[in-house]
Amino acid sequence: MEKKLTLDTITSFAKRRGFVFQSSEIYGGMSAVYDYGPYGILLKNNIQEAWWKSMVLDRDDIVGLDSAIFMSPITWKASGHVDNFNEAQIDCRTCKNRMRADHLLEKYGYDLDKAPIEEINEVLSKLKAEKKVKCDKCGSTDLTDARNFNQLIKTNFGYPVDSLNNLKDEDVVYPRGETCQGIYLNYKNIMDSMRVKLPFGIAQVGKAFRNETVARQFIFRTREFEQMEMQYFLHPSIMDEKYEYWKNERWNWYLNVIKLKPENLQWKKHTKLAHYAKEAYDIQFNFRSLGGFDEIEGLHQRGDWDLTQHAKFSGKTLDYTDPATKEKFIPHILETSVGLNRILLAVLDQAYTEEDLGEGKSRVVLKIPAQLAPIKVAVFPLQKDEKLKPLAEKLYHELKADMTAEFDDSGNIGKMYRRQDEIGTPFCVTVDYDTLNDNCVTVRDRDSMKQERVSLKDLGAKINTLITKKAL
Repeated sequence: MEKKLTLDTITSFAKRRGFVFQSSEIYGGMSAVYDYGPYGILLKNNIQEAWWKSMVLDRDDIVGLDSAIFMSPITWKASGHVDNFNEAQIDCRTCKNRMRADHLLEKYGYDLDKAPIEEINEVLSKLKAEKKVKCDKCGSTDLTDARNFNQLIKTNFGYPVDSLNNLKDEDVVYPRGETCQGIYLNYKNIMDSMRVKLPFGIAQVGKAFRNETVARQFIFRTREFEQMEMQYFLHPSIMDEKYEYWKNERWNWYLNVIKLKPENLQWKKHTKLAHYAKEAYDIQFNFRSLGGFDEIEGLHQRGDWDLTQHAKFSGKTLDYTDPATKEKFIPHILETSVGLNRILLAVLDQAYTEEDLGEGKSRVVLKIPAQLAPIKVAVFPLQKDEKLKPLAEKLYHELKADMTAEFDDSGNIGKMYRRQDEIGTPFCVTVDYDTLNDNCVTVRDRDSMKQERVSLKDLGAKINTLITKKAL
């Protein structure tokens, strides 16, 4: 029977093996903010590069962008975030626990996602009168009413700290709450400077910041996070066709590139939509550590709301004239929005394996796809021997020129194998005494633990071939 994977197990593993650390831990830690360690940043970069390759480098209809984190505050007024980017929260008067209202009331059979605060409080009052609704931490029934909590984070950018609360609305600056607004603001610049015509997309990877009411699921829900987004601009007449195309593209990317198992993926259709949206689906992953399926990517039909709003608030013309038909219109937008942090957690969640090797022996192995692995190959001398170490170090530097590699001579061979298993290194190379005579080394496969002798002159090509084979 498979051992249950808990969030505590993944969290402690990620820290112990240098993937993810809590931010400012020596000062007690920042809630829902995390740092990525030496292996975490390599893994994150590999996921990002795989997405960028599929979305930009391999396509002729999408260009890249890196927009600023700070934008004119009018941006967030136009987008509706200043007035409507709210979460309803409930506090427990007994233990001071804070809860998202929609999540709490969902446990009592009410779907109130995106519901107005008045409707939420009506349901809450009914349940409180019946003594049914309780704090999800201490069980107390002494709860506050729900109140809206805006998720945008204010900053004193350009102003003295003590003046922040006295600023006019138009002077308050926000670290961006989502990356897509930077794409919309640069739509005209890209139309004017690049040879693009509809349909085309703009892709971006970047950080966003949200004052999350409740953020307790490790890197799944954080206040500082990274998005990989693509906004596809098109004529509304082809929206449905392109929407189905992109649903298929994004689904296959998870299966064929990130290697998530099909049984761990599902679609969820949104039944409650933003006022400007016609259709919205989430791709969900079955997180063992979170106890079930949850969102890793959203695909949305956003209509012409975004460009229309920014044209209205800026006074700039953002329409498009079809060169063939001369029709003038505001393009509609199809969005694919990925949580990079969530993909990393999904990869760790699926890959983390505890294996019973028999005879009382076991190992933890991270069965991560080879193309995503932080370290592709590790090189060891069989023993700490002055005859073996120089050759192993030379081999390590040769391999490192072509792939991420690591050298280790810190312990016995078994312990060095186990450490590389835990960080997901697909192949280990051991230099032994026979190497001095036959110019061959032992190559060990992470998953099967099988070993084979490979000549030094063929080693680099062999490792690359094995990585490619594992990626298929």
